Amino acid sequence: MENNLYLYNTLTRKKEKFQPLHPSLVGMYVCGPTVYSDVHLGNCRTFVSFDLIFRYLKHLGFKVRYVRNITDAGHLEGDNDEGDDKFAKKAKLEQLEPMEIVQKYTLGFHDVLRLFNTLPPSIEPTATGHISEQIEMVQQIIANGYAYEVNGTVYFDVEKYVKDYDYTVLTNRKLDDMLNNTRELGGQDEKHGRLDFALWIKAKPEHIMRWPSPWSVGFPGWHIECSAMSRKYLGDQFDIHGGGMDLAATHHTNEIAQSEACNHTTPAKYWMHTNMLTVNGARMSKSSGNGFLPHQLFTGDHPLLERGYTPMAVRFFMLQAHYRSTLDFSNEALDAADKGFKRLMTAINLLDKLKPSKGKSALNIADLRAKCYAAMDDDFNSPILIAELFEVVRLINSIYDGKAAISAPDLEELKTFLQHFVFDILGLQNDQISTNDSMDEIMSIVIKLRDGAKQNKDFATSDRIREELNAIGIQLKDSKDGTLWNKI
Repeated sequence: MENNLYLYNTLTRKKEKFQPLHPSLVGMYVCGPTVYSDVHLGNCRTFVSFDLIFRYLKHLGFKVRYVRNITDAGHLEGDNDEGDDKFAKKAKLEQLEPMEIVQKYTLGFHDVLRLFNTLPPSIEPTATGHISEQIEMVQQIIANGYAYEVNGTVYFDVEKYVKDYDYTVLTNRKLDDMLNNTRELGGQDEKHGRLDFALWIKAKPEHIMRWPSPWSVGFPGWHIECSAMSRKYLGDQFDIHGGGMDLAATHHTNEIAQSEACNHTTPAKYWMHTNMLTVNGARMSKSSGNGFLPHQLFTGDHPLLERGYTPMAVRFFMLQAHYRSTLDFSNEALDAADKGFKRLMTAINLLDKLKPSKGKSALNIADLRAKCYAAMDDDFNSPILIAELFEVVRLINSIYDGKAAISAPDLEELKTFLQHFVFDILGLQNDQISTNDSMDEIMSIVIKLRDGAKQNKDFATSDRIREELNAIGIQLKDSKDGTLWNKI
């Protein structure tokens, strides 16, 4: 299949045609979760977005090595070089070993992503499993003259780095503004510069997770793990690096600096970032009380939610917004997405009930397929793709109602088309009530009772049966071939 894919590159701030470094293998690295608490919806939005990207690249015929890391090394609070070990705090609170905390929340993370029907990455490395690679990378950065050691802690020398490279290439920020906005923090007396950050940190006596190194018994800084793991599995330079936009200013900026200081090349050709979540127009955050976890969204057990929604309805809701657009959660928006998802699945469930004709088809499959590829080729524009799919829904309903025709070959092509774009690419699952034999038998009895009422001119009973079925989500449609039903 011809590659007409264009994606937005944060590094250059423009859309570029996707041209992989190696035709035989696309390398994609996405920053994964820090597993000391339940995965939040911002993470889920990012991983659903990159699942869409992974799926589409595979559909286009690319062999993709998708690497998504697990941060489990007990890093410090925030981006700073001082603070409490998150894993140790959680372990003490729950009276567990730190790696029990890691295991618990890693499994929870995987469970949530399975509900969202995301494909597993090709490789899912952990920070604790790659301590030696991180130490080796720090040693190389020191040897290249871009880092220094003070009292067992190793810092990256930003001032030395900016003489040779552009430290703000990803965000286009001014270095002076970054310096002015840097707060005085613990450890600043050891640093040569205010923007310097830790590559290796000497452990305090109470720090539980620690490893030996040439400089001290300690643990790696937050940023070095992604540089080391992406290098190990994808090489010094690879195709796509992704994550949430909140990671660009610090984490990804420092990743680029570390990799260039070590390997003398920028690590990724294309940098992609998902946008933030808001709730009723306000930024989602735990401190504001408007943040909720995936299971709360599924059950509706949250003061801001009127009811729960299925994982597929939530995935559909996420895909209705472009990955670079803000996604605003509200009960109205979720309700609309839920109805739209059910409408799409209902139309797909009608496919086996459509009767092909010998006349001209109402559907131009080639034109439809071209429009859907054009949407996805335009920086994975899932909202435009979904809009095209609803045109298909309208036509399916017209064919079902006998108002339009479709040929047998086109009907088979339509089924293949929907399999590709709805299930393979968008990653949706049909969780609607299926039209199985037992349900068909029950509805056959109900329809016969209604037909009997109509024959006896008892239209009040006939209308009541239709209305009450509609109230529980079952729609009756009268046609020249009899009465048909479907789940709405």
